[in-house]
Amino acid sequence: MTPVRRTLNAVRSSALCALRSVLCLALSSVLFSSLCFAQTQTTPSAPAPATPPQPTIAQQAQTQAQQPLAGEQPFRITMPHSHNPLAPYRPSTAPPIDLKNSPRLYDLMRDGKLYISLRDAIALAIENNLDLAYFRYNFPIAQTDILRTKAGGVANGVDTNIVQSTQGGFSSSSGGGSTSSGLSAAGAGGIVTSALGAGAAVPSFDPYLTFSGGVDHTRMQQPTIFQYGVPILETNTIEASGSFSQSYPLGTNLLIQYLGERQTINSPYEVVNPQLYAQFKAQITQPLLAGFGLASNERYIHIARRNLDITNYAFQAQVIATVTQIEDIYWNLVDAYEDEQVSERSLNFAKQTLSDDQKQLDLHAIPALQVMQDETAVATSEGALTVARANLRLYELQMKNALTKTDDATIDAMPVVPLDLTGAPDPNAGKPIAQLISEAEKNRPEVHVYQEQAQIQQANLKGVNSELLPTLNMYGFYLGAGIGGPANPACDLGSTASGINECATTLPTGFGGMFENTFNYSSPEYQVGMTLNINLRNRVVKADQFRAVLQYRQSQITYEEQSKSIRFDVRNSQFALEQAKARVQAAQQARDLAQRTFDITKQEQQLGAKSSYDVLSAENALAQAESAFDDAQTAFEKAKVDIDRATGETLQITGVSVDDAKSGVVTHMP
Repeated sequence: MTPVRRTLNAVRSSALCALRSVLCLALSSVLFSSLCFAQTQTTPSAPAPATPPQPTIAQQAQTQAQQPLAGEQPFRITMPHSHNPLAPYRPSTAPPIDLKNSPRLYDLMRDGKLYISLRDAIALAIENNLDLAYFRYNFPIAQTDILRTKAGGVANGVDTNIVQSTQGGFSSSSGGGSTSSGLSAAGAGGIVTSALGAGAAVPSFDPYLTFSGGVDHTRMQQPTIFQYGVPILETNTIEASGSFSQSYPLGTNLLIQYLGERQTINSPYEVVNPQLYAQFKAQITQPLLAGFGLASNERYIHIARRNLDITNYAFQAQVIATVTQIEDIYWNLVDAYEDEQVSERSLNFAKQTLSDDQKQLDLHAIPALQVMQDETAVATSEGALTVARANLRLYELQMKNALTKTDDATIDAMPVVPLDLTGAPDPNAGKPIAQLISEAEKNRPEVHVYQEQAQIQQANLKGVNSELLPTLNMYGFYLGAGIGGPANPACDLGSTASGINECATTLPTGFGGMFENTFNYSSPEYQVGMTLNINLRNRVVKADQFRAVLQYRQSQITYEEQSKSIRFDVRNSQFALEQAKARVQAAQQARDLAQRTFDITKQEQQLGAKSSYDVLSAENALAQAESAFDDAQTAFEKAKVDIDRATGETLQITGVSVDDAKSGVVTHMP
């Protein structure tokens, strides 16, 4: 072997040894970094020192949220009731709306920031969200319908549509507690009437008192004096009448009337002048076919009471929709918050790299192109941070809009810091699909709403069927009358052939005697009878009855359609949850690989095997992987929220009290 060859072999051996040393060092660095990363992820923090540390701002905010709040007035509006006899004739008013944000919101503010956990967000939504505040008024509205129908009025219905004016989140369909059929089709002129509530007319169950009275003066010229004995007949009449009427749920009607009259006349042929007259009448009418029975006359009351039940179920659906929406907005906020943190770290790294490379450029150790690449990376990172901050401000705005009743200058520009960055394990995640569907069919408020509506439709058929019958009424009345008055001093009737004065009278001369004769059965009249009214073709009622049957069949189809929709919704939510979980696992692996790649690239840069541009590229890939992981984690949290909604278990899992939601004051933290 020549000396030159020996020299080359020695150099080659030295190079191989050096390269082997570099690779070993790099591998050791990678293993050390991976070990440190794993310890960072799994190793618990160091034990606390002997002196307990001061709680963080976030911990103080969470502790403050557990403390009971004073000064909030629960929502309680009921129908006014008073024993004052004048109260029914005076207008009622409801308390003015309360647009003050609850004190809980201000207790979560620290150092110009709003620190909020998911539980805080849900509690604030229950107290301040305007969608819930709007829906609470449906309960007293439903109570007005019950009061109205107890008097025989028609049920106006309650609008139980789910309100979601807050931007973002889950959107829902309506409940449906109104007395309309719920159909969206339109007939001629866009008007569709429903057969719900049809049937024989329901009388008023409120008692009525009616009074009337008047004074009349009549002067009439007579063609001859032989009829009244005067050429001009003058009469003066004072009349007063009163009546009491009331109907009852069986269709029975009671009518009591009283009439009193005093009349003076200038005719000499009148025996008494002035003449006093009184009449009393009591009548009972009872329908025997159409309009008979509680089912016919109390059908509006049953509809109003079921509408109140529907309002309760619809309110639960409203609370579920609002809580779901708040949870979705919260996790969007967490995603935007984490994305801003990633973008800010990426920008700081790019700036630090640019600063280091500028120093190297000043020493002529690297080319100027490297610095230009660093400047490009800084500009790109600044743009990404600007976008991330804009998204964060958007979700902060949505969160504050959802958790406040009115705008407040102190919080308009206040940053919102989420405290819960990951959610708790969801109990629905591991349940089989059959169990999830069974729970949804039991818990979803929509199921109960449709069941109540079907029962309303079914009960309505009885009222409509009764209207097909002829009208057969049985009645009976008693009438008593009394006449009296002083003898007419101008009476000129003469005497009979037997010498009896025709102007003589035995009538009582005053009001007392006349009034006594009205009620002492001295001049009674009583009558019992029946009236029958038959519509020989009955086409209108027949059409309404058949329409009611058809609409009942449509309601059955709607119920089956809703059941299928719930089952599909549950399956879709479970599939989305599984996909989101798999996406999180894949994104986590990608993030871990990007972290290892960045660590290796950084070590190689320190050894001179990689440039700062390579490190920037690896850091950019790591930032993208972290953002993708945050997006996947947010989608997973929202998928858990959605499956809770689909199974109707949102309130149970979040710990929301329906009573607290009705009152608008949280006494039990979610």
